[in-house]
Amino acid sequence: MSDKQAKIKKMLEMQAKFIAYEQKNGITAEEYFVAPEGHELHNYRQEYLALADEVVNMAHSDKGSER
Repeated sequence: MSDKQAKIKKMLEMQAKFIAYEQKNGITAEEYFVAPEGHELHNYRQEYLALADEVVNMAHSDKGSER
C-alpha cells in the first residue's frame, strides 16, 4: 500500500469513528473545534485536515501540477 493510500485509509477510518460518535452522542461546536484532552475528538479536526492536505499535495505531485 502506498503512503497516499495509507493516508486515505486513515482518513476513512477517522470519518467512520466521527460519524459513529456523532450519531451516538451528537456533537457540539466546542467538541468539534476544541475538544479537551482525553476526549474522543481531541485533535480530530487538526489531524484530519493535516492528512487531507498531505493527500492533496501528493495528488498534485503525482500529476505534476501545483496547488
